[in-house]
Amino acid sequence: MKKYRLFLIMLINLLRTIAIIILVIYGLRILGRLFGPLLLRYVAKKAEKKFSEQFKQHAKNQQQSPREGETVIDKGSKTKPSKKVGEYIDFEEVD
Repeated sequence: MKKYRLFLIMLINLLRTIAIIILVIYGLRILGRLFGPLLLRYVAKKAEKKFSEQFKQHAKNQQQSPREGETVIDKGSKTKPSKKVGEYIDFEEVD
């Protein structure tokens, strides 16, 4: 009789666990349908803000760059170039 009772308790606990899992899955689906569009709108606004800031920064840099026909004096970098440029390979022309 105890084995039968133990089996029923285990079966009820298993069914309860399965029911909880199913309820959680459906609950998440319902919450996803409710809050999904809000989350997408939030992400789209953040991306739009980021892109507009990048565009403004790019436009600002374009205004600072010299216009066509202007003379620009570039003083170059202050670091010394390295003496070792690369290995020289002598090529012969084949007729």
